[in-house]
Amino acid sequence: MSTSPEYATFHFHALHHADQPLLLPNAWDVISAVALAGAGYAAVGTTSLGVAAAHGYPDGRGLAEVRDATVALALRLNGRLTCPYTVDVEGGFGGDAGQVGDLAAELAEAGAAGLNLEDGLPGGEGLQDPARQAELISAVKERAPGLFLNARIDTHWRADSPPPLSVTLSRAETYLAAGADGVFVPGVVADEEISVLVAEIPAPLNILFAPGRHTVSRLAELGVRRISTGSLLFRTALQATLTAADAIRTGQQPTEAAGAGGEVLGYEEVQRLVGEEE
Repeated sequence: MSTSPEYATFHFHALHHADQPLLLPNAWDVISAVALAGAGYAAVGTTSLGVAAAHGYPDGRGLAEVRDATVALALRLNGRLTCPYTVDVEGGFGGDAGQVGDLAAELAEAGAAGLNLEDGLPGGEGLQDPARQAELISAVKERAPGLFLNARIDTHWRADSPPPLSVTLSRAETYLAAGADGVFVPGVVADEEISVLVAEIPAPLNILFAPGRHTVSRLAELGVRRISTGSLLFRTALQATLTAADAIRTGQQPTEAAGAGGEVLGYEEVQRLVGEEE
């Protein structure tokens, strides 16, 4: 943003308490972030899957290479966007409290307004001990107190048999006491469960948009304060690439096959997006 980092973080915090929920699209590189900001979204996030996959690595493994790519992207976004941006750091990339605090300080210095810190262990091997996760959260807030720390709770993420909501609520209470500013519970889709989380968590609730299950208007009615797209946009773009290439191979028009209504960003438009903030 053209304004100060302090204003960006203040504005990003305020977006979680506005009349309407913050719809947060998640980007995976500079051009996707610039395009989303240029389309008028109030803020942009990064997707750890998108960043990792774009660099040839799996998501959620705590890899140093993905950490480096994440920080590099945050640095590249500084000054290029017309809105605040927040960064997905998985579970802190396997670091101890001091290392995770250092990462938060790097991101704050890079101009980020927030970060997303999950309690799922690398490789999907269960959940972090709540007390240990609270230490990581406290370290982040100590080193970068202005960042909006979104505490992601993975009790329902890719879980065939999620635990009772009481387990999620207990973790939320612990993380908020440690300094978290908001709570993110991906994998929760039922209105009834979302309503309970909204009522019981005294902080902005973030829900992962589930195609076919959610609408922005309905989540707003339920009291959700932040709606993330996660890796959806990245996966959609990847599928569109495959669909367009296959259409050309089979003699179809790629834009029609991809359902783009015949519209594709022109070469000059992409050049303008890349260069307009320089």
